[in-house]
Amino acid sequence: MGIHGLMSYVGEHKQFFTDLQLRNTKIIIDGNNLFHRLYFESNLDLQHGGDYDSFTDIVHKFFETLSVCKIYPYVVLDGGCDVSDKKFVTLKERARDKIQVAYSISRGGGGSVLPLLTREVFKQALTKLEVPFVQCFSEADRDIMSLANHWNCPVLTLDSDFCIFDLKAGYCPLNYFQWRNLCTCEGTLDCYVPARCFSLERLCSHFSHMNKALLPLFAVMNGNDYINLPALETFFSKVHLPVGGSGWRGRKHVRIQGLLNWLSRFADPTEAIDNVLKYLKKHEREEIRELLCTSMEEYEQSDVNLEDFFQNGTYESQVTRKLELPQWMLEALAKGHLSPFISDALLLRRTILHVQVENMQRPSAHTVALPIRQVIYGLLLNASQNSEVTSPSKQSNKLPIVREFDRIQKTLKKSFVPTTLPLDFCEDHRPLATLTEVPRSDRLKLLLETLGVKASILQPIPSPLWLPVAVTCYWTHYSEPKVKLHHLQALLLGMVFGELHRTTSSPDPAVFHVKDKMIYDQFLKWKEKNFQKLLDLDTAHTFCQWQCCLQMGLHLNQLLSTPLPEPDLTRLYCGTLVHRLCKELKSAHGAENLLISSPKMSQLYCDLLHAVKSTVPPDFFQETTKKTKSCKEKNKQATSQAETTRQHATLEAQPFCDNNRFASLMVED
Repeated sequence: MGIHGLMSYVGEHKQFFTDLQLRNTKIIIDGNNLFHRLYFESNLDLQHGGDYDSFTDIVHKFFETLSVCKIYPYVVLDGGCDVSDKKFVTLKERARDKIQVAYSISRGGGGSVLPLLTREVFKQALTKLEVPFVQCFSEADRDIMSLANHWNCPVLTLDSDFCIFDLKAGYCPLNYFQWRNLCTCEGTLDCYVPARCFSLERLCSHFSHMNKALLPLFAVMNGNDYINLPALETFFSKVHLPVGGSGWRGRKHVRIQGLLNWLSRFADPTEAIDNVLKYLKKHEREEIRELLCTSMEEYEQSDVNLEDFFQNGTYESQVTRKLELPQWMLEALAKGHLSPFISDALLLRRTILHVQVENMQRPSAHTVALPIRQVIYGLLLNASQNSEVTSPSKQSNKLPIVREFDRIQKTLKKSFVPTTLPLDFCEDHRPLATLTEVPRSDRLKLLLETLGVKASILQPIPSPLWLPVAVTCYWTHYSEPKVKLHHLQALLLGMVFGELHRTTSSPDPAVFHVKDKMIYDQFLKWKEKNFQKLLDLDTAHTFCQWQCCLQMGLHLNQLLSTPLPEPDLTRLYCGTLVHRLCKELKSAHGAENLLISSPKMSQLYCDLLHAVKSTVPPDFFQETTKKTKSCKEKNKQATSQAETTRQHATLEAQPFCDNNRFASLMVED
């Protein structure tokens, strides 16, 4: 959630904290906070689409440090949006802000926008490290509080709501968690992480020993992500808030201090609310009372038993029981095998597409993956017409519509997207509850048809790269601006770089090769070269489109219970390297020469390149150099190429229910 200004306020008061030497304990970690913090605080690249390999290394170092100190982490991730969608206004505002920040970064300015696949990379890193984690059904804060109190262990996050929750073992803010500064206990070999723990008791003691039960009311009145009542501004304009003698440190801090002082006069929330309502108009009072009381419930413990999940793999809540979702889907969501994007599309019929550092003058990079998303929506909604949750309209004869929020230039816009499914799936009308029972061959057929590829082209490729190569074929067909040969070569060499990391890191002498290590080191040198301040926007846009295609290809593959193996995202794409290789290949020697000393890696690269090139016309990557061509000749060539590409895509994929794959959309503010 987040309470406006509270984290910076308590940060100015050291007396609210105790120093800790954290070791020999369980700890509950707010996963979303952690992966944001680790990426942004590690000086990783933000312009070129994500250095996921470097991020993975940092995640490994973090959890290795915890292991040395015998700190046993349990990571809790946010899920999709609450079914009430009460945070939607806040989410839209954040999406608008991120568009502006992404634009700033694209022009060489400051700001932080998380690369698109960071969350998925983080989950894969946790799995490899065998760190237990759960993905909650919606926002995780209350579930975290309940588990931490049940186990009597601290919470690690950077969320001001945890200054309100009554935690038995306290809340350790991430910005005071010095995991890079490992210390040793005097006289022993035991290690610990220096940390600070926020003390709710010290906060209440500072404000005249106020009742802790008043703090949720303070949070609601001050304003959080769920509630911002204009009527309360009447209260603030009329009441005299006793600020005290701490001095002026900004308007938000003055209000926080004054409101806490004012609330400390009252014995309990009921008395405090009665006094708040005295300042409001009579006809507003009961409605505001109900809103305040309802909003305060967000700070109560949840009914979810996460201990049961970590011990038995069972995730249940009152909300999930009411929704009556298929059991396989609930388990997949809790284990992180399905993205929150899936639950948002299914339950809310609404998704927000995350902006990247792309060319804001072009259509959103997500546009290229629209046909993949339409198939995902079709699987979720066409198969669920009888569900109370997913059918708010009784007009079941119409195709379900999903509202997508995405950028158009530098503004956030809403589009209405019709669902799509291949004809055989439309006719069979496979229920969502039995989707996992569909034969793998049928699920694989749907995935490959959606991506427009045949299984035969993937056979020479190592199985972990089947999905990325299939997605790359799709991207090559539909990317705008058109993919150039050096774009494709750089991307595939980036995949080879990931394989080089695997072989050079292996202790097995049968896998490790000295020549591979030499090539790997050369790649690292290119990766570490400094870039010019200005980003090549069209190149960045092209690779952003590939990430969008990969993201939706992953989601579709997961929804279909992985008919293709899940790729290792931690080493699949390194933005700074791919952009550097793109520049090198554009101006220097051929890509094959980079791998000439390693026949195995050279063969892998050639297989990857051949697989993609086999799905496009022979002249697809040829660039016209003769400037004397007539307009008629140029137009004829372009028309012929477009027709060839269209025919090829039609041959590769069965016709869909909606023949226009890039359906026209109604767009509004």
